[in-house]
Amino acid sequence: MPDHAASPPLHQLLGHVADAVAGVRGGRSLNQLLAATPQTLRAGTQALSFTVLRALGGALTVRALLVPKAPPPAVDALLLSALALLWPAGGPPPYTEHTLVDQTVTAARRRTPAAAKFINAVLRRFLRERDALLAQALQQPQARHQHPAWWIDQLQQDWPAQAGALMAAANAQAPMVLRVNPRHGSAAAYRQRLGAAGLAAQPVDDPAFGGQALVLDAACPVQALPGFADGDVSVQDLSAQRAGPLLLGGHGKGQLPPLRAGARVLDACAAPGGKTAQLLERADMDLLALDSDPARLQRVQQTLDRLRLPAAGSRVQLLAADARDVPAWWDGRRFDAILLDAPCTASGIVRRHPDVRWLRRPGDVAALAATQRQLLDALWPLLAPGGRLLYATCSLFRAEGAHQIDAFLQRHAAEQPRLAAASPGHLPGVPDNPGSPAAGDTGDGFFYALIHQP
Repeated sequence: MPDHAASPPLHQLLGHVADAVAGVRGGRSLNQLLAATPQTLRAGTQALSFTVLRALGGALTVRALLVPKAPPPAVDALLLSALALLWPAGGPPPYTEHTLVDQTVTAARRRTPAAAKFINAVLRRFLRERDALLAQALQQPQARHQHPAWWIDQLQQDWPAQAGALMAAANAQAPMVLRVNPRHGSAAAYRQRLGAAGLAAQPVDDPAFGGQALVLDAACPVQALPGFADGDVSVQDLSAQRAGPLLLGGHGKGQLPPLRAGARVLDACAAPGGKTAQLLERADMDLLALDSDPARLQRVQQTLDRLRLPAAGSRVQLLAADARDVPAWWDGRRFDAILLDAPCTASGIVRRHPDVRWLRRPGDVAALAATQRQLLDALWPLLAPGGRLLYATCSLFRAEGAHQIDAFLQRHAAEQPRLAAASPGHLPGVPDNPGSPAAGDTGDGFFYALIHQP
């Protein structure tokens, strides 16, 4: 068993984990909830919350077997958290069964005293009857795959041969991937700096990922990364690192010609700024970054400030605006390139954000697809002759990827939009994905379509 002597009391962490579970089930993101957690408890709460949310499908199923009528939300959240932590995960449990039950009951006494005996009775019954209860629960897809039933149905429809692998990958821990700032040095040089700091990393030399990617052997706090505060490096998933090379072009097979220096570029949905920064790290340009949320746009500015961007030769304007409302923000000058990293279900990044699957509702897919369609139709006419638009979503659902682009190409057939040969399409993030890099990680689930004018 791991040593928890230096950790905060488990009952205290469990209380905050229960708050997180209740908040997620109520429609709030885990990041938002963790930000409200006391700093001294945040890391422990996050680690346990990730474990709980990855086993919440099983916990919900078992709780329904044990307690058909759901208890009040605060009680239910604490009970579900304990059941998820007791769920067999294939490795050593984070705590002994006795400790977990005892500390959950202690948390209940402090937070919902009237429910303490009830929670104790349910958890002890689960332990007594666990084998039979698990066998019954695992007949349900929600428990077997640890995803909501509607999500499972959608993946099985979109990826009939890969749905199970996709959901298993979503419950795995994601690696920590770095993007080295090429204005500050090479990936090879930074790898040496990591080694001197006792951190091992593997390079990803494939030019599709920009040649600046490193995959850490073990995750670490960003503060431990050499030069992080000085903008030498950023944390960014491999799939996300495809955006810059795709939009900027190059001389590789199927790529568009390199974008000219000083080109006018639009980043239509810029926050939190990772792809904005990657573009500015790799090329000089006149860039307009939009986001409809002024608070999120501040994060873009913070990212650029840390990375010492824009560099000489580039100009950047940040503007809070809805990209669909073109008359409200456009000055009439056309763009050589547009990055549309569109709002989506985020169904491809569940391994990094395990709350997403429990936040989304079935109707969200169609609603977000409608927003994506509006953005595409609004922005396509803003390209200069010969311009290019990179459409991206971090989604596995075809309604937000291939189906969206197929419909766009049909609607605009008279304008002859062309899909570049370099477009990778769906990147499902499973080992048999042909776009997987040699370093081992397949990247998050993404979709990219590079569309250009004739």
